[in-house]
Amino acid sequence: MTQSPELLRRLLRAKDHMDRASHEDWPVARLAGISAVSAAHFARSFKDAFGVPPHRYLLSRRIERAVALLRDTDLPITEIALQTGWTSLGTFGRIFRDITGDSPGALRDRERTDAPAQGPVPECHARAARRPDLKIAVLEKRRRTGLVSVDPT
Repeated sequence: MTQSPELLRRLLRAKDHMDRASHEDWPVARLAGISAVSAAHFARSFKDAFGVPPHRYLLSRRIERAVALLRDTDLPITEIALQTGWTSLGTFGRIFRDITGDSPGALRDRERTDAPAQGPVPECHARAARRPDLKIAVLEKRRRTGLVSVDPT
């Protein structure tokens, strides 16, 4: 199903708001208001247009920003969690680990020890390569990991 250019512009407007202020709360109703469509229509259309539901997109942006802050600053992990929109350090750590495969502290240590010179790679390309992939739900990833680790005998 092809979406109209007008609807895509509206969806991009909401996506741009999330990109600009990923640390804020973005319930579907608020995003739908920006797009001037109903909440249900927004959620369906956003997933059709961008391949992921709005909440997963927001999670990926928050984690992407947290990874950049962990790599580029000496801020405490608690401060990074708060700056990227998390209200619970435990939730931040759990979701971060589910998406990246590492704890925030372990990722910071690894990024700093493995930090070769970037060379001529534009930063936007480097960020896109490190962007978390949230094509499936975090809980589904956790469930699949649990099934793989169970011994069938």
